[in-house]
Amino acid sequence: VPGGRDPRIAAFLEDIYSSCNRLERLNRDPLAVVRRYADPADREVAALICSTLAFGSVDLILRACEAALAPLGERPAAALSRMSEAEIAGAYSGFRYRFAFPKDMAALALGAKRAREERGSLEGLFLAGDDGGPDVVNALGEFVRALAGLGAGASGGIRANLLPDPARGSACKRLFLFLRWMVREDEVDPGGWGRVDRARLVVPLDLHMTRVCRDRLGFIGSSAADLRAALAATAAFRVYAPGDPVKYDFALTRPGIDPEPGDERYGCA
Repeated sequence: VPGGRDPRIAAFLEDIYSSCNRLERLNRDPLAVVRRYADPADREVAALICSTLAFGSVDLILRACEAALAPLGERPAAALSRMSEAEIAGAYSGFRYRFAFPKDMAALALGAKRAREERGSLEGLFLAGDDGGPDVVNALGEFVRALAGLGAGASGGIRANLLPDPARGSACKRLFLFLRWMVREDEVDPGGWGRVDRARLVVPLDLHMTRVCRDRLGFIGSSAADLRAALAATAAFRVYAPGDPVKYDFALTRPGIDPEPGDERYGCA
């Protein structure tokens, strides 16, 4: 960040965090679905499914999340452990959401099932490929490749644009969102993964966050939402929250995604 820490930006970030990073702002967000699951084993499965489907309009995303989780009932992790590959394929045979089709959801669920069988949890799969680097990018790449391999079954595998590999330069917004949900714990983020340091998280750079980082904060100079921009934004946020660079993500995107009266004062629409 040119010139180092700007006290005006620091004050702004804390102001919007205290006002917008609140549970009551969560209604129109897929994380509201994920938070229903008290057990981290169920939550990580729900979070993987819901983050994978977090593209498009909010109301349609919420409907897709509900439809994708419905076959797994109240205890998704236990349900997957009981289901055969054929039963998983059958459970998702009627699923459709934009470019997510039955084979994609079946492969994702099968990958989660096999990951839990082999590593005890999705967190275990993530940690198995974690090199302990300064950020989670390499670990996420290993996680994606392992999960995709585990999910490859009789009906095929999950398409790369639903489970992107950061090695290809994608911003991986939905996967970094998944990690934010599972690693951070505050009034909004429920946590559940205790062995990944939140200081290593990367900003989930979607359209709204890209605009805020470029126009409101001046953290990035381009409108391209790719991995390079996500890392640049994360480095800038690290100046203001060294141990928690993704702290402000939810709050900064509320005025654009789900505005409320008074949000216009933040200039983040």
